[in-house]
Amino acid sequence: MTQSDALDIMKMGTNVFLTGGAGAGKTFILNGFIQYLREHDIEVAVTASTGIAATHMGGMTIHAWSGLGIRDYVSDYDIDQMEEKKYLWDRYDKAKVLIIDEVSMLSGNFLDNLDRICRSFKRAPEKPFGGIQIILSGDLFQLPPIPPRPSGTPPWQGGDTSSNNMVVDSLAWKNMNLAICYITEQHRQDDDAFTDILNAIRANTINDHHLDTLQERIKEFDEEEFGTMTKLFTHNADVDTINDRALAGLDEKEKLFEMTVKGRENLIETLKKSCLAPERLKLKVGAQVMFVKNNFDKGYVNGTRGIVESFDDVGVPVVKTLTGETVVVDRETWSIEDDGRVLASITQVPLRHAWAITVHKSQGMSLDEAVIDLSRTFTYGMGYVALSRVRRLSGLHLVGFSQSALAIDPRVYQIDTSLQELSKRAAMRIAEYARSTLREKQEEFITRSGGNLIAKKLSVKEARFQGKVSTQKTHELSYELIKKGMTVAEAAKERDVVPGTIIDHLSKAKELGWPIDFKQVKPNRSDTKKIKEAFLATKDAGVPFIEAKLTPVKRYLDQAGEDYSFDQIKLVRLFLK
Repeated sequence: MTQSDALDIMKMGTNVFLTGGAGAGKTFILNGFIQYLREHDIEVAVTASTGIAATHMGGMTIHAWSGLGIRDYVSDYDIDQMEEKKYLWDRYDKAKVLIIDEVSMLSGNFLDNLDRICRSFKRAPEKPFGGIQIILSGDLFQLPPIPPRPSGTPPWQGGDTSSNNMVVDSLAWKNMNLAICYITEQHRQDDDAFTDILNAIRANTINDHHLDTLQERIKEFDEEEFGTMTKLFTHNADVDTINDRALAGLDEKEKLFEMTVKGRENLIETLKKSCLAPERLKLKVGAQVMFVKNNFDKGYVNGTRGIVESFDDVGVPVVKTLTGETVVVDRETWSIEDDGRVLASITQVPLRHAWAITVHKSQGMSLDEAVIDLSRTFTYGMGYVALSRVRRLSGLHLVGFSQSALAIDPRVYQIDTSLQELSKRAAMRIAEYARSTLREKQEEFITRSGGNLIAKKLSVKEARFQGKVSTQKTHELSYELIKKGMTVAEAAKERDVVPGTIIDHLSKAKELGWPIDFKQVKPNRSDTKKIKEAFLATKDAGVPFIEAKLTPVKRYLDQAGEDYSFDQIKLVRLFLK
């Protein structure tokens, strides 16, 4: 199915499961639908199972939005208590559409609980989700949900290790009459060989040629070469080792932030596991960090990444995010409450180190380059998730690999085959509609949802999506903005990426032979001269500038008293001959 077909189906008010491989453009489609709803004044709740995925759409986690929090089960008493909270009443009352991204990480048990809550708040017990249009999005080949606890068990007791508790196993899934929209287009990866490998993993058709291609990407871990690349590991212990070593390598004064706790010990342990904030957090200026809590007022969510820029007068860390925002990071509190009474709470700076992260935490990311260890995967889908974070094969650096990492869940493969067939039928049905009939059904949904048939013009902040289906690769989009006269900083802001990503896209353009001699991005003569001298002094004879390592150049410039960032060095390198 195409992106435009999926949008047409959503606009009719149909409940949808939007799926497809990594890079198929699922988030792009969702953003298009969100803009459409807002243009027509239809209230939409934008959520995801993870903070990283939620931030891609300007939303929040479904756990926070629904009021379920970390609970795996809600009783009738719990729902009664929830209904006493005005903010939840307002939230459910307004919502006409509920979007949930990355649903592979949600259990069927969670979806059934959410269904019960929606029916109760909407006072429509006979309708799935109380009549709210539900858009589920995700890829079942990605990481599965955390094993649920038995129904009726409080969160501090035991857990069920059953593997058959995906969203497709829920009663809600069976009752909501979902249209399956399986997107077959590909927009994240930009080389055919890599796309072929990822598709072969999904189809369980990996052959020797695919394995040989991946083997060619294996190399020894090189701290200098890998520099600031994102590093993905399967185990927390490996992540901690890399992060500790990187922190120790910073020649800055260390500050320690210790967690404070109150309440019942068993509940405190539950909170510690769920919030991901370390009990003892060591920070230095220059440390790469990731936020582990949502705070929309301050401009960060769970998964936002950045670098510690300084500490303020009272020792609070100041973080510059990868999108350029500066955040003063005060301590936050996580708590478990019962009937308004706090049973347990923990308080800590909501950060953790992020030179390396686990594959689980990477879900939802798109990376130009990544260092990945797949030698010790321990669950289906882990290898696929890690590999599919990277946009192209040349950006993949494997420091460990096992063929078993590419294994997929046989049950998911069977389900996926069925989903593809159901999607083909849905595409055939939508193709049979005359455009006038389709428009009439879509207008009926707008009216039924209390929206306006005449679309309004959104503000720049609201218009996160330009209303057309993307067929361009990411480096092409960046190149076009620069070609139109934007600076690197302006293009980065327009695309909601860091400037280094735009520079990488210009490097890709240069590789393809496209002209890059644009005045507004070309470094001045003085900077070019100094950085060129550093390259000549540090690179091996005969090595082209474009292949020279950056770390020796940066070190040479630092020793010479020149304060240049890696981005500045990379930009100058683009114009060296």
